[in-house]
Amino acid sequence: MTYKIPKDVQMLDRDIKREQLKYHNKRVAVCKEFTFDAAHHLHCYEGKCKNLHGHTYKLVITMSGYVNEIGIAVDFGEIKEIFKKAIDEKLDHRYLNEVLPPMNTTAENMIVWIWEQIDAELEERSLSEQGHRLEELKLYETPTSYAVIKREWMVGE
Repeated sequence: MTYKIPKDVQMLDRDIKREQLKYHNKRVAVCKEFTFDAAHHLHCYEGKCKNLHGHTYKLVITMSGYVNEIGIAVDFGEIKEIFKKAIDEKLDHRYLNEVLPPMNTTAENMIVWIWEQIDAELEERSLSEQGHRLEELKLYETPTSYAVIKREWMVGE
């Protein structure tokens, strides 16, 4: 493969018009991954997880929206801000049994709570009014074990 250095950098209003920045009117999903560290234990469970232990959780957030006038559906930076406020500040380096509502702190329970927090943040920022919505969350408890929740499961129940 031959690599080429561009002779000229594309310039707005010279090489591309502003009205060309938005290529389509389709809904598009974007995904961003985050990690946080927390400790927990499970009640009424006979296995390793009955003991206090910790995980580096990985959360994959999938949000969708319609592209704006410059071709962005959901800004990755805004997803990061939402995660920081709605999840990271509440759960990172915390004892989950103490900071989550009364529940067994399974990935299956946590992911629904996480959905509710992120969805509320979308509402607070008026992003839902702009057509932004959560589509899916994946919460990894280990590199090979995770829980998934999808939009149709949350709104269809």
